Parts: sequence; structure tokens; C-alpha cells
Amino acid sequence: MFLKAPKRSNCLLGCLSCTTAEKMSHVVKKRKLDKSRQDRLYFDSYTDVTIHEEMIADHVRTNTYRMAIMRNSESIRGKVVLDVGAGTGVLSIFCAQAGAKKVYAVEACSIAEQAVKIVKQNNMEDKIEVIRGTVETVDLPEKVEVIVSEWMGYALLHESMLNSVLYARDKWLQPGGIILPSKAELYIAPISDPVVEDRLHFWYTLKDQYGVDMSCMSDFATRCIMNSDITVNSVTVEDVLSHPARLAELDLHSVTVEELLRSVKGKFRCESFGSAAVNAFCVYFTVTFPCPDKPLVLSTSPFKPETHWKQAVLYLDAPVDVVQDTVVTGEVSMYPSEESARHICIHVDYTIGEHKRQSRTFSIPDWSSEAQP
Repeated sequence: MFLKAPKRSNCLLGCLSCTTAEKMSHVVKKRKLDKSRQDRLYFDSYTDVTIHEEMIADHVRTNTYRMAIMRNSESIRGKVVLDVGAGTGVLSIFCAQAGAKKVYAVEACSIAEQAVKIVKQNNMEDKIEVIRGTVETVDLPEKVEVIVSEWMGYALLHESMLNSVLYARDKWLQPGGIILPSKAELYIAPISDPVVEDRLHFWYTLKDQYGVDMSCMSDFATRCIMNSDITVNSVTVEDVLSHPARLAELDLHSVTVEELLRSVKGKFRCESFGSAAVNAFCVYFTVTFPCPDKPLVLSTSPFKPETHWKQAVLYLDAPVDVVQDTVVTGEVSMYPSEESARHICIHVDYTIGEHKRQSRTFSIPDWSSEAQP
């Protein structure tokens, strides 16, 4: 969930009296403190009922997980399962219903107390054990044969929960075990957001309405609205200007945390459907569950039913006109923010038609530095 963006705290590392070693020590110490604070704020954000209501009420999300688990019942029956970031425990219960012998529901925040009640209310205490703690610190009594987790954030990687899933894979998953979901893919497409155009045009309409010319506000409004924040919005099919291009694929059986920390990157090429003004890029993801008959895909595409993830919208500095078959190319890199390891930055290099290549870096505002320690 997005919180209010703070001002960044100042760090006095530029003084001449500091040696290089002292500066490095200060930076490392500061980052460790920041990570601890970020983790606490992240887990605290899941203590309220609202976010769990939103996630479970997302029928596409919850029902796809349920179907994927049930379709994998042959692989789950009689097996030991680890649910990473179990929340209220609904996925753990699905696994128990699919025949799991034992489910370890690991949850770091206080919602684990509610998960215990839900497990008891569903008479699953003999199969599901709720463990309060992070997966990096808990000690399970045995290896597991299945890992299930709903780890995806906005633009797939916001919140960095995938790192915890990969840690669990490396430490607790038996050779040949399964991961649900097992694959993630990122996509991008140019879009035209009419709401932005309407908001920018608004300042030109005031002279006729009120006799006051405020068109000079247009530049200021453009800077405010089409800023470098990652915006989470629902994009309508009509506003997508080309077929989406796949940016990257993550195989959860082989991808490493080190690869995620360096960056997830990919190139794209799109051709516009017709005449329009490109004012943003839309980024979305899919995850795939292996199933005996055919894979099951959970998609956050604007061409599919809406989910609570919606889409990540990246606004350009200014709209660019395109016509039928105008080529839009570029490269995208996604990596953790220096200020907050749980936040992502998205860097886009792009070329639209014959226009000069442009670059822009987008981020989710860092709200941690104003939080109380």
C-alpha cells in the first residue's frame, strides 16, 4: 500500500574531516538501520484488516490461487507445505483442503494471531501450524516439498517479498519440490491516459467559465501530474496503444536474490495501433502455476479482469504523437531503491518514432525517513 512520501533525511558525509573508511562505516550502519525500520514499517502495514480484506476480496487473485492449489492436489496430498507470508492463512487452508499432511504458515506481523483463530475455526489445527516470524529467522522442524506464497507487489517487485521466497526455497525446499507460482513475467505497453489530458486542459477552460486566464498553470500542472512517481491505476483497454511487449521472465526455481538486487531488465519493441498521443507506459505482470493438465495464469493485464494490483503507470515528461505503426522501442531496468530496499525504481530508456531517445527513472515515494524509529 502507498503511504505519504516524506522528505529525505540529510546525511552529513561530505565533511573533510571524515575519512573514506568512516564514511563507508556510516553508510553501512545507516543502511542497516534503515532496513530494520523499513522491515518494521512494511510488516506493520499488514496489521490492519483493510489490506487483507482488499486482497481476499480480489476474486481473480484468491480464486486463481485456490484453483492452482486444488489442481495440484496430487503433488500436495500427503506432503509438507511452507506458506511464506501467510497473512490470514487462507492459502494454508487451501493447501490443507488439497490434502497436505502439514502446512507451516509463516507470518511476520501480528495478523498471525488472527490466522491462528481462522485455522482453529476451520478445525485445521492438526494440519496447519502458524509460526510468527520472518522466514529468514524461523526454524522449521523439517524440509518441505511445496512452497506457496502470494509475494507479488505493485509492478511485481515492489516490497521485495520475492527475496524471502527465494531464501525459503534455498533453505527449506527439498530437491524436486514445487513452487506455487513457479514463474513470473513482466510486460510493458505505451498508453494514452485521457484523464491526464483532461486535467492539463482544465487550466485552459477557466477563462470562459470565470473570466480568469489561468492557462499559465499548464506547465506547473504537467510537472506535478506527469512526475517521476510510479502511479498505480486501472488502465482501460481503449487507452492501450499497442500489443504489450514482454520485458522479462523470472523462473522461481532458478532466479537468485543477487540477480534481483542487481536489476531485472529487458528490451521492448511495440508498434502503435493508430493515431494518438502517448503520455505514459503501462507495466503489468503475470504469474504462472504449473498444473497437471495445463499451466494456470494469474494476469494483471488491462486486457483481463481487474485485480487489486491494477497496473503501474509511468508518465512521460510530455505527450508524443504517434500514428499507425509508429515504432516504440526501449529498455527497462527494475532495481531496489537506495533509500528503501523494499521499494523499486524503474528506469526506462525509450524512443518513440523519429524522436530523440529519452530516459526517465521512476520510483515509489520513500515514506520511511519521516516515520518514528
